Amino acid sequence: MSHKIVVDIKTQSLKLFSGQREVFTAPVSTSRHGPGFDFGSFKTPTGLFRIHEKIGAGSPPGTIFEGRVPVDETPGSGDDLITSRILWLDGLEPQNANTRDRYIYIHGTDQEDLIGQPVSHGCIRMRNDDIVRLFEMVSVGNTVEIIP
Repeated sequence: MSHKIVVDIKTQSLKLFSGQREVFTAPVSTSRHGPGFDFGSFKTPTGLFRIHEKIGAGSPPGTIFEGRVPVDETPGSGDDLITSRILWLDGLEPQNANTRDRYIYIHGTDQEDLIGQPVSHGCIRMRNDDIVRLFEMVSVGNTVEIIP
């Protein structure tokens, strides 16, 4: 049975469905700049997507990724670290077709205390334990819907 992820920007939540049945739910953080599609806007795109690539299988929870590659040390700057796992999204509609080129992911964060608030730079942040669990439940090609 195919899985579908639904991210609700208004409630800052993510739900995973197997068919019509909800099998997983978790709080998330979407963009502090709201929804949107433009390059450089740091906004979370909305609409229909698919999981283009899964990155980080087997890495210890909390692993930091830079350019989708695990790194051994914390980068020098930035407040939006990508940790644990990455689900790289690909837009399926004309308005969100640039999503993969914008590097929009569902990923873990080092700022778990901010989960539930819109504070990201466009991606969908999750607690590390939650993204590790979700990562194991979904496949490349699964549908993702992000609703405003």
